[in-house]
Amino acid sequence: MNEDRSSQAQAHKNWFDKLLGAFSAEPSNRTELLGFLKDASDRQLIANDALTIIEGALQLSDMQVGDVMIPRSHMTVVKIDQHPREFLSKLIESAHSRFPVIGETSDEVLGILLAKDLLPLIVDHQAMEAFDIRQVLRQVAFVPEYKGLYSMLREFRETHNHMAIVVDEYGGTAGLVTIEDVLEEIVGEIEDEHDVEEEADIRPVEAGNYLIKALTPIEDFNDYFNVDFNDEEFDTLSGILMQKFGHLPRRGESVVISGFEFTVINADNRRIRLLQARRLSHAEITELPEQD
Repeated sequence: MNEDRSSQAQAHKNWFDKLLGAFSAEPSNRTELLGFLKDASDRQLIANDALTIIEGALQLSDMQVGDVMIPRSHMTVVKIDQHPREFLSKLIESAHSRFPVIGETSDEVLGILLAKDLLPLIVDHQAMEAFDIRQVLRQVAFVPEYKGLYSMLREFRETHNHMAIVVDEYGGTAGLVTIEDVLEEIVGEIEDEHDVEEEADIRPVEAGNYLIKALTPIEDFNDYFNVDFNDEEFDTLSGILMQKFGHLPRRGESVVISGFEFTVINADNRRIRLLQARRLSHAEITELPEQD
């Protein structure tokens, strides 16, 4: 028994000496640092969740707002001249708490509308009729696509804003970013009461497009669209897409596979989450330089 305790104590001492040596020598690069932290996680000196957060925080320094923003085409917006009766149902369906208010086009963002400012309209008919969206508009923050995520997180914290409009090099609206989008790169996906796990993996949207969860089983995709994607090597669409891209794609990247155009709608530095799929016409397929 004493020999076992002595052996364990010696093992702990050896690792502690290694720990001190690592700190005294200092890791020379991020790879060495992550290797050291993974070793600590393997020895249960830090929790796996803690390691994941540290990895996410380190990778944040390499990312820009454009990597995590919600593209312009998928923003839920309100027009300045709309009456609440025209947009309330859309806002309720989206389940968001903040909405850009635009003028003639999405490039003209005039302010931010908070969902809580609409609550009185639900119970007060007169308030509904007299509502003037201009009186409740909140100031909007504009940030460039190339703004670093560390800088964006600091700005969110200092200004107490939760949303910013992302502009491209020409000053046009590229999309929007929220504080949740940034935090998810550190801690992983943040689910709230509106993130329903049982929501359909494949949902049709306007103009013949479909929103599809990246982890949709290939078998389910085949059944839904009556196609025959190969499921021998991968179980989910995410696996097929990762192989086709050859890298972890960013939001907005597209790829064509077997007559479908897939566009990444939501992704982080670990995985693809949400896709938009569009079935190509015969004419579009014949124009492709190469088929899968």
